[in-house]
Amino acid sequence: MDRVTEPRARKQGGKQDMVLAGLRRVAPGTRLREALDMLLDAQDGALIVVGDAKVVEPVCDGGFTIDMPFTPQRLFELAKMDGAIILDAEGDRIVKAGVHLVPDSGLPTSEVGMRHRTSERVSRQIDALTIAISKRRNVINLYLDGNKVTLEAIEVLLAKANQAIQTLQNYRNRLDEMLERLTLLEFQDLVTLADVAEIVVRFEMARRVQRAVSRYILQLGTEGLLVRMQSDELIAGVDEQYALVLRDYAASSLARKVTQVRDRLSELSADRLLEPESIARELGLMPGDHAERHLRARGYRALAQIPMLPGSVVARIIDRFGTLVEVAAATTKELDAIDGVGVRRARAIHAGLARLKAHTAV
Repeated sequence: MDRVTEPRARKQGGKQDMVLAGLRRVAPGTRLREALDMLLDAQDGALIVVGDAKVVEPVCDGGFTIDMPFTPQRLFELAKMDGAIILDAEGDRIVKAGVHLVPDSGLPTSEVGMRHRTSERVSRQIDALTIAISKRRNVINLYLDGNKVTLEAIEVLLAKANQAIQTLQNYRNRLDEMLERLTLLEFQDLVTLADVAEIVVRFEMARRVQRAVSRYILQLGTEGLLVRMQSDELIAGVDEQYALVLRDYAASSLARKVTQVRDRLSELSADRLLEPESIARELGLMPGDHAERHLRARGYRALAQIPMLPGSVVARIIDRFGTLVEVAAATTKELDAIDGVGVRRARAIHAGLARLKAHTAV
């Protein structure tokens, strides 16, 4: 990744984390969400700021100090007055009420209504979560660092989450099929860069859909338990398998380097992800590699399927033989000669790889 892209990617990741943190604060089941729902039901508007008092103070004018423990009912009653309500950074105490917010009027805003314009500008000026409830439109908007998120109805979120779960199911089924095919090609020594690139794309798409599902789960709060269980089941083992594939084919098989490769791949745009050359570049392969370039698996993924085989022993086996093809061709005696293997493990490795090869050939 170049010097321009990397900071930008970190900044985008930071903004995403901020938005998710804001959604977590107002998820169903939280006391703050209970208060917001009460305001919606009563068709009342409100402007709420959640942040450190010292950080929020510069944009505050007037109002009066409350300094009382937060309860949904207290916030609901205070929202009947004009002005903003200030909560502490944890959202546990109501600090002030009836506050006139005075953010820098020169800050950009795409909003039209006064309450929402003020919320967006405050979020751009200070490190705080601002919440604007529209009395006329009956809508809740969150603002963090200028990022706007509109809270959707539970029914809408559930429908979107279920659709995303179905998509994730399809991706997982296809991914499992492709991994079996990759294993067959590995034993036949027929893997190409295009095969590896296709697998990487499938892993990335599954992980990106899962991130979308996670966002829905976060917004659903206590209403998203079933969706969370389905998501956890569908994504189980995917990250581990992905790491093993990368250890098999990336220029470096070191766990730290593989993590960096996976992070870079996750930042590729959808268009670049479909280019084998882009994936080859992130894997650290030679520039200009074509899609039909022959590749050989080191064998991490295959050996991980053999029970009771420690990672340190796997590393020594691969250091000795170099590729899965060579490991599969090794005799029990050759395997036994490796430190930490022993006769029993050598036989288990030999038999395990033979079964795996036979299974994928069916």
